[in-house]
Amino acid sequence: MLLRQLEYFVAVARERHFAHAAEACYVSQPALSASIAKLERELNVTLINRGRNFEGLTVEGERLVVWAKRVLAVHDGLVAEAAALRSGISGVLRLGAGPTVSATTALPIAAFCSLHPLARVKVSSHFPTTELVRQLRCFELDAAIGHFDVREHAGLELVPLYEEQCVLLVAGKQLVPSAGTITWSEAAQLPLALLAPEVGFRQFIDNAFANVGAAVVPQIETDSMASLYAHVCTGAWASVVPHTWFRSIPMTGAMRGLRLVEPDQRAPIAIAIHASAPGSAAARAFLNVAVGAPLGREDFTYAGCAADSEYDSDSDLIVASTAVRGSFVA
Repeated sequence: MLLRQLEYFVAVARERHFAHAAEACYVSQPALSASIAKLERELNVTLINRGRNFEGLTVEGERLVVWAKRVLAVHDGLVAEAAALRSGISGVLRLGAGPTVSATTALPIAAFCSLHPLARVKVSSHFPTTELVRQLRCFELDAAIGHFDVREHAGLELVPLYEEQCVLLVAGKQLVPSAGTITWSEAAQLPLALLAPEVGFRQFIDNAFANVGAAVVPQIETDSMASLYAHVCTGAWASVVPHTWFRSIPMTGAMRGLRLVEPDQRAPIAIAIHASAPGSAAARAFLNVAVGAPLGREDFTYAGCAADSEYDSDSDLIVASTAVRGSFVA
């Protein structure tokens, strides 16, 4: 059995098309088909249902493709480890992130790349937690940051990083007068644009509304934080976002954030890597950096606001007082 045979088999399972798989592997389709047929003879099982075209994996193929991915991941890990021992961590770190944490990943990525200048990072965002878990288990990702429950997801190593705090994002004073905080019951009465149900952060929003007996049906739902931000900018809707987005997204016009209270709902964020040992050297190096990064801190201000800001010692926040670039009201 050759690694090349496993690579071809995994490529067909991924592409679900023989010609596309052959193109991805830079071989002819007959060579790819012959290699997979030889693998089937060596394993004494049929891996692929064949007709005039690809018709899916057999039951045996579905089971064994997981093993094939694992063998290839171990091989890649061996090569990466040898390279790391020679000249430091290199290659590509494949990082997954949920929509609300995609901007927060910039901090640990910057630290990781500073420590390992030969490494590159490919970030895939907007994935729900279920897809992040699937890709980690299938060795399609090296690490992921998102809304993971540390009590679940067997086979993954999960380390808590920080907690997202819920903030009501509004534009102007049409929907909400000037105030320091707003309750979830009050927020439930507003026209809302929220993240889609499959986004992990949305579950914490729904739980908070349910805790105060509110059944909320948002007029707008999206899986994009940028889209959510644009809808709130119109002044027609309010939204619930994590406090960490106020560090990375500059406020425009009269945008402002109000802390949501009663209850104080928080969403835990964790980093996950595959639990197999020794695992990816790059993934473990990134995990170490992420755990030490100042993620989730509130001692931040907005771009362009520092000159017009004042420090609120009660909340450890920098509270921007200007209406030109926006403010976070503690």
